[in-house]
Amino acid sequence: MSLNKKNIGLRFFILVGTVLLLLIVQVVALLPNVTTPIERVELSVRDLLMRVRGVQDVSDQIVIVAIDDASFNWTGYQWPWPRTYMAQIVDEINKGGAKVVGLDVFLFEKDSDPQGDKEFARALGDANSAVSVVQIFDDSAQNITTLRQPLTEYRQGFEGLGITSFSLDDDAIIRTVQAYDEYGGDLFYHWSYELARFYLDAPEPIIDPLASALDFNGQAIPLNNGQMIVNFAGPAGTFPTYPAYSVVLGDVLAQDPDAFRGKIVLIGATTVTLQDVYPTPFSAKTTTSGIEVVANAVNTIITSQFIREIPPFMVLLITILAAGLASVLSRSQNPTRTIVIMFMVMAIYAGVGLWVFISLRYIIPIVVPEVMIFLGVILPTLEQAVSQEIEKRRVRGLFTRFISPEMVDQLIATRDINSLNKRANVTVLFSDIRGFTTLSEKLSPEDVVAFLNPYLEAMTKIVHKNGGTVDKYEGDAIIAFFGEPVNYEDHAARAVRTAVEMLKELASLSERWMKEGRAVQKFDIGVGINSGEVFVGLVGSAQRINYTIIGDNANLAARLQDLTKKYVWPIIISESTYQQVKDEFETEFADSVVVKGKTEPVNIYKVTARIGTRKEKVQGWVPKE
Repeated sequence: MSLNKKNIGLRFFILVGTVLLLLIVQVVALLPNVTTPIERVELSVRDLLMRVRGVQDVSDQIVIVAIDDASFNWTGYQWPWPRTYMAQIVDEINKGGAKVVGLDVFLFEKDSDPQGDKEFARALGDANSAVSVVQIFDDSAQNITTLRQPLTEYRQGFEGLGITSFSLDDDAIIRTVQAYDEYGGDLFYHWSYELARFYLDAPEPIIDPLASALDFNGQAIPLNNGQMIVNFAGPAGTFPTYPAYSVVLGDVLAQDPDAFRGKIVLIGATTVTLQDVYPTPFSAKTTTSGIEVVANAVNTIITSQFIREIPPFMVLLITILAAGLASVLSRSQNPTRTIVIMFMVMAIYAGVGLWVFISLRYIIPIVVPEVMIFLGVILPTLEQAVSQEIEKRRVRGLFTRFISPEMVDQLIATRDINSLNKRANVTVLFSDIRGFTTLSEKLSPEDVVAFLNPYLEAMTKIVHKNGGTVDKYEGDAIIAFFGEPVNYEDHAARAVRTAVEMLKELASLSERWMKEGRAVQKFDIGVGINSGEVFVGLVGSAQRINYTIIGDNANLAARLQDLTKKYVWPIIISESTYQQVKDEFETEFADSVVVKGKTEPVNIYKVTARIGTRKEKVQGWVPKE
């Protein structure tokens, strides 16, 4: 299997593993009383969507009479207030013509003044419709459930009673209200439904057996595990609010006789002192009173501005689609472009989520698909980057043995290692030291090494300088080629320049060794050069691999090197090379010969000089064997 196929397989498994992990997290999040870290982030994003949407217009049929700090200061009362005073509040609201009075005050115990209970019960009974609260309390320690409700004399004055349960999420923010609860076989709805029911003159709600909806006034109110999402219209202070003391004083009706007429009037505490305040999506830090949360719930119901979550199967489907999109994006071979496109796609999806929320009041998952796109692109891209870096190091380690480091960098920047195996038109250079066999017999092994290493190093530098690739060393012979892996149109000229520079460098080496008194002082080389098509690529095993050339044209360069001895000339080139360098080098036709392995004669040429402002002549030599 190729490296590229292995990388594709690894990226596929990374992508599949990521989507499976996120799908499992989403399935776990569906379990009741389980909140995953991603779900917490999703809730925060939902709050952000609500804040970005901004404060909404609310129904003018909902007002609040606040048990607030100003009223405490004005009256000087401590909590609980005298019920005679509470009766005065309700009397003023009744005088104003309220349609529904909602009382968020526990009436589970008698007042210290019996007359106060009578007055308050009378005032509530005089209301067009009055609704208050009950508590269903579960004592898990004793496995007992109890119902706390208003005293009997008060229950006669209330048209409706409902639970007050708020659902605090793990981050202690209220986003939903409990739609109903059961006690002793009786259903108690949240009192916001009771308030809306009497305001709309609607029948009692009907519970969906699957608790996915509540049939109310001819419409299905969406529920999630028995919870209704509150469509918060804004932060604290969004609804018209009047201090309780100003109501009792008659100031509210004096200023606006219609302040309460035909409306839902909610009486409840807004002061922080009574600790009935909670964080909401609009006010995580600046809390909102419980009675304002109820006002938002009632507003959601009577305006039918319900927020719906898409079904779980669609959540999973979106995640899978996000994985598919991430797979497409991660196929790009340009990491920078991939990352830019990824962030653009994520931004577009977030915009779609915001539009769906604002326009359709549907909540689609934002975090999980965004995480899927991000991880689905980043992880394979990182894997690809790491694989490419490993591959670059492998290529660099392999090719620095054959070509210059600069050429290796160019190769890495422009090539894929899998494209190295190919047929290509190159120029092959074969050089050999004349009389090396006889010479080496006269030298010790140490002297042979001391002679060969500097020679091979100097010649290799010249090959690299001219953009060539060293195929291999065969004893004293150097086999190199030009034109691959980095393609040069003038590969033939580069090979001949290399041969000329090798002769010049050889003269410099001989002169230096002579001064140093080396055992080897002067010797000659022969160079055969041929251009043509060969196979070039990586050949070998897993334990040892070489970047080499194979083909008849490579063999011909070796034959031409042998002919340098017959024609007593250091550089001999073939017809194919001659045609490519004749404008840069002076040559002399040597012969038309049939070399070993060929049936047709080959024209061969001696390279005599380099054409230029200063002609470089190639000196002949007399073979020593």
